[in-house]
Amino acid sequence: MARSTDRDDLARIDAALDVAAAALAPFPPGAVDARMKRGDDPLTEADMAVDAALATHLPRAGEGWLSEETADDLGRLEADRAWIVDPLDGTREFVAGIPEWCVSIGLVVGGRPVAGGVLNPARGMRIVGSVDEGVRSVRSMGSVAYKLALVSAGLADATWTLVPKNEWDVAAGAALVTAAGGEVFGLDFSEIRLNEPDTLIPGIVATAPGIAGAIRDLLSAQADGTLVSTG
Repeated sequence: MARSTDRDDLARIDAALDVAAAALAPFPPGAVDARMKRGDDPLTEADMAVDAALATHLPRAGEGWLSEETADDLGRLEADRAWIVDPLDGTREFVAGIPEWCVSIGLVVGGRPVAGGVLNPARGMRIVGSVDEGVRSVRSMGSVAYKLALVSAGLADATWTLVPKNEWDVAAGAALVTAAGGEVFGLDFSEIRLNEPDTLIPGIVATAPGIAGAIRDLLSAQADGTLVSTG
């Protein structure tokens, strides 16, 4: 079977997470000024520093780039391989000094998340994996990327959100869950497709291997639309 990823993709993700950690070093969580951007979301110098570092070290010629903190270049839609990142997923928690934030890097090939890395320096956690190589929890480490990473590492059974998320929130975590043999799908139980013109996803569900059917049944029974998560 043809590989979805190149053999150096995980090394590139690992190296990029090292670069992100170095970019974060001058910005202690809980002691960072923030300004508000669109949608009343906070933005810090740490977000921008990590974004610049990842944009410099990750994409190669012919690869697309989508980041929460970079103006969207729709040329990415012509690329078979695209990097989708959130330089700081959980900025509110970062500003408050709550250790539920992370750097999220996802690689999408042909619209499918196939490799990813999630780094939470505050908890000493780094999880990297691909659909070809599986997941390796490098160090045992609330953002949605963090929750997806926990499912991939076998530290949670399932997670889901019934509220919209952007591609950069979920690309890395979705790749990790898939790499670990779990399943990722939308609220209508269809396959998640990424690197789309509209980067907003209505919701996402991720499960550990072997329990997707039970989670689908549980969610189908949630007729009131109440947000529920398990772990």
